[in-house]
Amino acid sequence: MFLLSAPLYLQGQQIISGKVSDAVTKESIIGATIQLLHSDNGTVTDTEGHFNLEGHGPIQISYIGYKKLIVYPDGDFLEILLHPEVTQLQTVEITGRVSKLYNSDYNFSATKIATRNSEIPQSISTVTKELIADRQAFRLGEVLKNVSGVSTVSFYNHYAIRGVTQNAVSIENRLVNGMRTSQIYFNQPLSTNIERVEVIKGPASMTFSNTDAGGSINMVTKKPLVEARQQVSLTAGSFNTMRGAMDFTGPINEEKTLLYRLNIGYEDALSYRDLQFKKAILVAPSFSYVPNDKTRINLEMTYSQDNSRLDRGQPIFGATAGVTNLNSTPLSFAIGASNDHYHTQETSFMLNLVHEFSKEASLNVSYMKQGWNEDLSEHRTSNIFARDSSGNSIPSLVDMQFFQRQQKWYTNNVNAFINIQKEVGKLKNNTVVGTDYIHYHVIRGAAQNIGRGFINADGTGAINTYDPSTPQLYQYGTFAGVRAPIPNVPYFDLQNPEYLIKNMSDYFLERSDFAPTAYFSNGFYVMNESRIDKFILNLGLRQEYYTDLINYRLSNEDKVTQKALLPRIGLTYLASNNINAYGVYTESYLPQSTASLVNPQAGGPFDPLMSNMIEFGTKTTWFGGALQGNLAVFEINQQNILISANDPGNVNLLRQRGRERYKGAETEIIGNILPNLQVNVAYAYIDARIIEDVDALMGLRKENTPTNNFSLWGRYDFVHPSVQGLGFGFGANHVGEKIPWFTRDFTIPAYTVADAAIYYSVKNMQMALNVNNIFDKEYWLGAINYTRLYPAAPRNAMLNVTYNF
Repeated sequence: MFLLSAPLYLQGQQIISGKVSDAVTKESIIGATIQLLHSDNGTVTDTEGHFNLEGHGPIQISYIGYKKLIVYPDGDFLEILLHPEVTQLQTVEITGRVSKLYNSDYNFSATKIATRNSEIPQSISTVTKELIADRQAFRLGEVLKNVSGVSTVSFYNHYAIRGVTQNAVSIENRLVNGMRTSQIYFNQPLSTNIERVEVIKGPASMTFSNTDAGGSINMVTKKPLVEARQQVSLTAGSFNTMRGAMDFTGPINEEKTLLYRLNIGYEDALSYRDLQFKKAILVAPSFSYVPNDKTRINLEMTYSQDNSRLDRGQPIFGATAGVTNLNSTPLSFAIGASNDHYHTQETSFMLNLVHEFSKEASLNVSYMKQGWNEDLSEHRTSNIFARDSSGNSIPSLVDMQFFQRQQKWYTNNVNAFINIQKEVGKLKNNTVVGTDYIHYHVIRGAAQNIGRGFINADGTGAINTYDPSTPQLYQYGTFAGVRAPIPNVPYFDLQNPEYLIKNMSDYFLERSDFAPTAYFSNGFYVMNESRIDKFILNLGLRQEYYTDLINYRLSNEDKVTQKALLPRIGLTYLASNNINAYGVYTESYLPQSTASLVNPQAGGPFDPLMSNMIEFGTKTTWFGGALQGNLAVFEINQQNILISANDPGNVNLLRQRGRERYKGAETEIIGNILPNLQVNVAYAYIDARIIEDVDALMGLRKENTPTNNFSLWGRYDFVHPSVQGLGFGFGANHVGEKIPWFTRDFTIPAYTVADAAIYYSVKNMQMALNVNNIFDKEYWLGAINYTRLYPAAPRNAMLNVTYNF
């Protein structure tokens, strides 16, 4: 265990000393847990594998990937050898991990079987629950700031991975335990029930069906543990933030064949942004049934509710004499009304069954059902400034529109595969043959009201667009001292903002219902991993079928069908016990049709998003696996990218761009430098270019993508008796400049921010004070245009108390 309980100084106890090494390589194991049985007293091995423990009686030695060992000390220096235990590793995460480190040795989803990260021929970044807790990262966006090549582009659940800003489809299709869910991208999910977050870099359609080119974000939930643990956490901090979390787990019966886990999270917070607030609750119970060593079953449910307002960003004044002043309005400045709201509710059910027929063959079946409700009422910018009667922009007035929307949708996933392992001489072969099925359905009854445009001449309705060549069609008034058409929804005055309770009956509304839509995606795949001597060859082939239906189950049902054959080839070379080199080529497919976009006004149907990637890299380990290092260089090409059509009459309308290319390199160092010092360091260089589009854009940098991205977080715990229990955290993030989505008239400047934390642990309790942006840096995460910038939080602090019992 990395965090140690304070030693109990009792008379008659002795000092137990020894060294822990790998039984095969004879290398020292750093960070191995030495636990005095039937006691809370424990320690970890140092950089040379040594340990000293005060106590009397048998000790247990454990480290992930090795067999646990119980030793009865006899007073002599102990030479302890741990044997690797890969064969007993569960093929799918049915029960939870007990490691308490920043690094994660295994991945269960990228190849459908339990595989060491160092042996997978693709870059995978992992943020564990320990790093999540040390940073007090309560929502997904706060977690991902520690991943190389990932940058936040807005306030929403929306990111750029390796320069690829996530497509409208993939934004709303997050992976949970490798299964697809539909979460609209406005709300970042709570992290209370998350064991770790994995970012599988590059195309991953081979294993996850339709995915984005830059990478896939997979949230792995906490699973029940065999040992009983209970944890309660309370947090208070800046912006009137209050948070609470509970995590209870352990066996239900004496045989420990039935296990449970219960995670509860709650948040009530205001914001550094005007009008904004968040109230959220998450309840996630799960159960594991392990009747024998051949059959394992896991059942989990999640209920979450999030009440907030949509934050459409900070509007600023238009450029003056060609110069843009990002500080022309305060960072807290927001657009909206006091009675706007955004309420979402999600419920999910997941079942996993693993059965081993023999040592060579096993069956894995997973099912997930998820439901999502959305209730939206918002006043938002139409992404342009108001115009005077001659059609000229008024840089102090923002053109507004009103949206009211309610809809429900459901997602069903089924994933089944057979795993066959065969060993002939020096050849070890592992084959996975499987199928998966995804059904997504927006049910009938979804509807939307839109208020926009300008009051017509007789005051009986509104016209969506303004044409100065036909002034007789509109009514006019004076706004900011300028004659302009009277809007259907009042302009937002940047010089004299008003936050009123708006009366929607004052607007002329366009009322419409959404046609019921559905899509079906199913695929058949075969993956084969062959090991001989120092080489691991990974081959995969997937046949994907996709059907999109609008006016689902109505007489005028319209169907679109697509299919794709997706290959994957990877090779890993085990150069030594500490260094692996790899190369991989893989492709991705992502449909972009009406149902999958969840947006009837987007246009289409569109051609599918197609991409490919070639990547080379090395993966290394030091100090007996306690520290991991990864380096990768890559090139990704994708075509048929959906971007905004910039149509003032339909802000939801999309168009397709021909091709984009992303080249770069990234590196990460994660784990223990010392037994009491953990670090997570990440850097990425990305050259993202528009290759095929309108002439004016070809060859230019991709929007909302920084060239350089660096992150650092570390935690150091003092071991000297005089300051035992005291620790501190330190971190920094650097993100290069970005180009806004809809305009190239200004840039979002690069920024570097620093964070810090101090921890104090006593017995079963830890207190933590995290201070973010300690130098109160003013910066922006991204931007759409002049009316929508995303300023980051000023200096803020969070005080947390966690008690384990």
